[in-house]
Amino acid sequence: MTEVATASAAATGIAMATEKAAKELSPEEERVLIRDIALTAEANTKEGDSFFLITQKWWQHWIDYVNQDQQPNNSNNNEGSSSLSGNSDSNGVGISKRPSGIDNSDLISDGPAEDANSDDGVEIHDTLLEGRDYVLLPQQVWNLLFSWYGGGPALSRKVINSGLSQTEFAVEVYPLRLQLLVTPKGDRSTIRISKKETIGELHRGACEIFHLNLEQVCIWDYYGHRKHALMNDMDKTLDDANIQMDQDILVEVLNNVNDTLVTDGTSITDNGFADKEATSVLLEPSKSSLSIAGGLSANKIASKGYSAEQFQNQTLGCPNKESDNHFGNSGVSTRGTFGGLTGLLNLGNTCFMNSAIQCLVHTPEFARYFREDYHQEINWQNPLGMVGELALAFGELLRKLWAPGRTPVAPRPFKAKLARFAPQFSGYNQHDSQELLAFLLDGLHEDLNRVKHKPYVNSRDADGRPDEEVADEYWANHIARNDSIIVDVCQGQYKSTLVCPVCNKVSVTFDPFMYLSLPLQFATTRSMTITIFTCDGSALPSTCTITVPKQGRYRDLIQAVSNACSLKQTEEIKLVEIRNHLIHRFLDDSFVSLSTIKDDDHLAAYKIQKSATGNVLLQLIHRRQEQETSDAQRWKPFGTPLISSLLCDDVIRSGVIQTIVQTMLTPLLKEGIEYSDDSDPSTSGMARDPSDHGSGEVDTNCASTSINKVLPKLPLQLVDESKTCIDLSAGDEKAINLSAMSHVVVYLDWTSKLLEKFNINYLENLPEVFKYGPITKKARTEPLSLYTCLEAFLREEPLVPEDMWYCPQCKEQRQASKKLDLWRLPELYELYALTNHYGGMGSGHYTAHIKLLDENKWYNFDDSHISPINEEDVKSAAAYVLFYRRAKSDTSGTSSAGSRRARDKTSYKY
Repeated sequence: MTEVATASAAATGIAMATEKAAKELSPEEERVLIRDIALTAEANTKEGDSFFLITQKWWQHWIDYVNQDQQPNNSNNNEGSSSLSGNSDSNGVGISKRPSGIDNSDLISDGPAEDANSDDGVEIHDTLLEGRDYVLLPQQVWNLLFSWYGGGPALSRKVINSGLSQTEFAVEVYPLRLQLLVTPKGDRSTIRISKKETIGELHRGACEIFHLNLEQVCIWDYYGHRKHALMNDMDKTLDDANIQMDQDILVEVLNNVNDTLVTDGTSITDNGFADKEATSVLLEPSKSSLSIAGGLSANKIASKGYSAEQFQNQTLGCPNKESDNHFGNSGVSTRGTFGGLTGLLNLGNTCFMNSAIQCLVHTPEFARYFREDYHQEINWQNPLGMVGELALAFGELLRKLWAPGRTPVAPRPFKAKLARFAPQFSGYNQHDSQELLAFLLDGLHEDLNRVKHKPYVNSRDADGRPDEEVADEYWANHIARNDSIIVDVCQGQYKSTLVCPVCNKVSVTFDPFMYLSLPLQFATTRSMTITIFTCDGSALPSTCTITVPKQGRYRDLIQAVSNACSLKQTEEIKLVEIRNHLIHRFLDDSFVSLSTIKDDDHLAAYKIQKSATGNVLLQLIHRRQEQETSDAQRWKPFGTPLISSLLCDDVIRSGVIQTIVQTMLTPLLKEGIEYSDDSDPSTSGMARDPSDHGSGEVDTNCASTSINKVLPKLPLQLVDESKTCIDLSAGDEKAINLSAMSHVVVYLDWTSKLLEKFNINYLENLPEVFKYGPITKKARTEPLSLYTCLEAFLREEPLVPEDMWYCPQCKEQRQASKKLDLWRLPELYELYALTNHYGGMGSGHYTAHIKLLDENKWYNFDDSHISPINEEDVKSAAAYVLFYRRAKSDTSGTSSAGSRRARDKTSYKY
């Protein structure tokens, strides 16, 4: 009853909106109406319904427009999707301009269609992503928006069944695009057809395109220009027949009398086809409404079914195998002869798991091992393992993926075992494929560890012994406790060198590794812009751009700034991050990585005097009045704070703070300004004798020469650590206790009169650390070198403070420097598999690119969908986990550990 009422209300709303279209609805009325209709339509979606693509750019403009009157954080989260729930931008300010007509031209590969009301023959770009380039709207929503705004073209797509049980719904965005090749005439045409259409519909469509009789024609799966299967099961869907995007379909024309090929004297080229211009056809709907539906959007690719039938020398009115010799084939072959082209169904956000499994399954050593009898190597008693259950589940899944046929496999049993032993991977949330691989390799190793009883081993430090001796000793100790197919295939050894910064004690160890997590190194250096301030009134603020190591530490930045500003031996640099006109943090930990500083941060460096007894920092915060309401004003921070230093005396007089502040502001004084003495002379901010008790650390000579006039007392407010406010502009001299303070915060309230006397523009517009421009953007798109990443991984760096090293010579925890070197490795490598990650961590989509070594050909494994790709397509910014194996060479083969180590030692040096 509720659904009927809701649908009725939505229908009433559409009618009212249509009637009111001429008067133009308000933005709020549009938002509420579209929201209600969208919720109703999506709740009642069924197979065959139409959804429409609309460009993300126009949709976002409309969202901003209808949300302009909404207040932030007041939306009702139960109203539906967040885009229609009334959320505005972070400032609560929407875009008031009403969008112009719908313009989907940026989705169209050949520009906008002439007929904006139809998508017949309109091709969209092949690389569109939902949520980035377009959104999908139910037909009712599209119709209403189109009636209000017009434009186009309309790009409709159909809803199809998907998922394991074929009871889930998805919108096909990309229909199959098939190349029809007619023999013997040599005609060509391109056809668009839904993967859910039947072979019979494709057969009828081909006959209509080329004006042929159904009885005259048989069609073949002509993938790769090879006859793979006769497509004679007219009720099987193209999805189940595993027909791929952009593949060839061979249309053979027969003589009705003797089942021979029809020839009409047409000249046939070397590839068996006449040199004729190709045509492109969109197959019209048949008995179902799905014939012009497309494939799923990129992040919702549907499962691919496939029949394991293999057609060998079948006739069914088709020529025998001798008749296709002019295509260069001797008989009918079956695609997937080499095996390993079986997909994995997505169980719900399991693309991270599917991509990782496919890479492991296609590791040749694992493929051979798990297809043989590996059960005798299962370690049933290993307390660190999973009593063999993980190995058995993985082995069973691998065998299914290498079995004949191409029907996608649902990895439910494996996922259940994975969730049992690793609860973090339970449920259906997206995870990191690298984290899964780490757990899976460790788990398989322990399940297959040939060592049933691990002996106790004691690894000694090098103590000056030759590296070869120490490395072999460590590796022997490792193998004594860890010996499995995982160790054989995946593990190597690196050398770790620690040096004590105090006594220079050197400690060398050799540790095993399973994989290397490499830092991305787009560049080895980084440019950073810093604004430098002086506290002695000697110079105006200045901006400098310095170059530091990309993987450097705060100490590298501080040293570079010190060099740039010609820092004196009596001075030091205080580096801070400024945020919202306040000091957000001090960058004073020398060993913190520069990666914690973002390009859009704002940094300031302050030159202050060193002190043997220590300093108390004075922070000067600038404030000015801003109108909040018609009758109320408020002091708010602006500009860049300034810093000076105070001697660590017990007390300091307020007049001294006045002098220090005036000194810092001296370079900002406007030239020719005459000051009236409107302050009490006895407490004026004149330069003081530093021998006075409570004197601040200020260069009095500089102060006396710079301030040659009596300045008016500045309106200063000091706030101590107990949040007590002390007025420093009053006539009475105050003594301020510094003994309990680590720093002093002073607010300078700039009156309009005071602002007229200073050039405060020097305090405003603090630049970002790094500002991108067209040139820098172009530079960042250059290819990333794997060797550069390896060099960064092997670079000597200090240990982080949380990971201090106990020096056996000092008998103390030390922040030692650490250097890694790869020691035990196979010879040069070749890439054979990788996982790709599109989108942010914890979200997005994973695929795998895998090279079938028997075919020497690359394939894209996207859950259940498998398609061939060019080698150049393997190189992309989405590459995440790379799998390498030893390249074939004349010396490859079984070798002793000693010879392997000797090769490894010379094969990789930096």
